Amino acid sequence: MKKILVTGGTGYIGSHTVVELQHKGFEVLIVDNLSNSNIEVLDNITKITGTRPHFENFDLANEASTAEFFSRHHDLDGIIHFAAFKAVGESMFKPLEYYRNNIQSLLNIMACMKLHGMRNLVFSSSCTVYGQPDVLPVTENAPIKKAWSPYGNTKQMCEEIIEFTTGATEINSIALRYFNPIGAHGSALIGELPLGVPGNLIPFITQTAIGKRECLSVFGHDYDTPDGTAIRDYLHVVDLAKAHVVAINRLTDAKNKKKMEIFNLGTGNGYSVLQVIEAFERINNVKLNYKIVDRRPGDIEKVWADTSFANDELGWKTEIGLDEMMRTAWNWEKHLAGKA
Repeated sequence: MKKILVTGGTGYIGSHTVVELQHKGFEVLIVDNLSNSNIEVLDNITKITGTRPHFENFDLANEASTAEFFSRHHDLDGIIHFAAFKAVGESMFKPLEYYRNNIQSLLNIMACMKLHGMRNLVFSSSCTVYGQPDVLPVTENAPIKKAWSPYGNTKQMCEEIIEFTTGATEINSIALRYFNPIGAHGSALIGELPLGVPGNLIPFITQTAIGKRECLSVFGHDYDTPDGTAIRDYLHVVDLAKAHVVAINRLTDAKNKKKMEIFNLGTGNGYSVLQVIEAFERINNVKLNYKIVDRRPGDIEKVWADTSFANDELGWKTEIGLDEMMRTAWNWEKHLAGKA
């Protein structure tokens, strides 16, 4: 049984990945400081899979705590590193916090990997590394542009750290550049649960629909898009989680073709904010109270993925469409409210 550490494993994408790993027979350890997640997620993972993952609560940006953990767990077959602050908008106002947390945690993990001879790292990256691409759909070979936000910049810097470190050590890595993960597990037991005001569109939609928020703000209506609102490539979080299982297997089975490989993860389709709102309203028979407001700092205009490399090389592709993304997101929100 392969033993995998999932950092940030009680978070949104992390928890879904833990479930998919356990479904495939991996032994999973989770480290999370619960800064943007809830310990109850562990109970719900256990309900879904029948297995409770080992869990430790500490900050991976703390060098001493991280070193102590790896001194006890130096037999790991691989690490999937999610733990990071992730809100583009928030990062514009808290840049130092984002740089400290996102970069220091990676440095600590890779130092421990080098010390203990661990070789396999899957890194949670982002399409924000591309900025506003010149050509759409965007491929993995698109130039890395000046970041539009500190969050995006931390992902760029982390990728560079990984590239140079894998070149100088025995570590191998796969960086997965996500587009926009949404939706929730079909059981409605785990999903996206931001603490405080959501920074992402879908939880703001569902919280508005359930009555937690009075009104949904649509940021910008004058973009160069068919309806004037920003376009993103949305993919279901379970599809995304399954890609991490494929990636960690690729590394542990030594099937990677370079020391660091990079893959875009998306559907290859772009949807505007208004199209997403329409889909949510239609599939769930719910009317949303929303208003158009000014653009938000740090947001790009439009981006969607060319997924052919991941499709061909990893043998992975998305299976779940936008309607099911909207349905599972709403079922999750109703579960939280006790109305499911």
